[in-house]
Amino acid sequence: MALFDLPLAELRAYRPQRAEPDDFAAFWHATLSAAAEHDLATEFTPYDALLPRVHVHDVRFSGSGGQRVAGWFLTPVDSAGPLPCVVQFIGYGGGRGRPHEWLLWPSAGYAVFVMDSRGQGDGDTVDLPGSDSPQHGGVLTRGVLDPEQYYYRRLFTDAVRAVDAAASHPEVDDSRIVVAGASQGGGIAQAVAGLHSQVRGALIDLPFLTHVRRATEITDTHPYQELADFCATNRDRIEQVFHTLSYFDGVHFAARATAPALYSVALMDDVCPPSTVFAAYNHYAGPKELQIWPYNGHEGGATFQPPIQLRWLRDLLAA
Repeated sequence: MALFDLPLAELRAYRPQRAEPDDFAAFWHATLSAAAEHDLATEFTPYDALLPRVHVHDVRFSGSGGQRVAGWFLTPVDSAGPLPCVVQFIGYGGGRGRPHEWLLWPSAGYAVFVMDSRGQGDGDTVDLPGSDSPQHGGVLTRGVLDPEQYYYRRLFTDAVRAVDAAASHPEVDDSRIVVAGASQGGGIAQAVAGLHSQVRGALIDLPFLTHVRRATEITDTHPYQELADFCATNRDRIEQVFHTLSYFDGVHFAARATAPALYSVALMDDVCPPSTVFAAYNHYAGPKELQIWPYNGHEGGATFQPPIQLRWLRDLLAA
């Protein structure tokens, strides 16, 4: 994929007008208040992952609607005192996977709380009561005709609650919680940064579900193609679709977030086009930095990104 979006000079200045619903804040206040009526009831169960240098716990907590959400919690065995914690969110179609996939943060001396994505991939959290197994992908249009019923209302609510669940563990320093993720995970981290006042920092890579309408107009790559296909077969409901999505667009969360953030963007990314990332980054209300990968697609910085994040976190959390 060659460069297909705006030139970099235009991207740096790209700050489109936000079309935020008048009741956006009220919608999310009501949503999170309803979730808070359910006891978080976080359970940390020791889990033998055959990793002698890391303590691993299987996690369950109450997310949206009181439904139980799975996760992993890992800490280095030689930790002393409450630790900073990275709350990690997952890309589209993925679940929490296996503990050995999440060793980066504990090896750097941090706790990590990995949240399962309900109804997706290699996970253990169903989406709605009555479901009997996770679903691999295809959730982008689930409930998209009604903000109250939309899938991402539940997932973003789970994610806000995951920060509370992480903060409840005695080994976590609740003043040093960072949210992190790439693609869908980056979109979730971006949303939580705008919704949860306790977040100390955010690692937001190639965020999905951001500046959504433009994304559907300039890329035909999945998952955004799912929305385009839905609109193609529901020609009379296009505005209804984008009205729902306006409650979940990352640009609006970015404009509310005040925690320091490290973003990354890839200029040849046809999954999360660069202009959609710059739209959110340029609206982000807190201190921010941006790592640009000029010749990469949706893999972004790949193995080059973690050292940049580790250095950034070291400086942020030391301060």
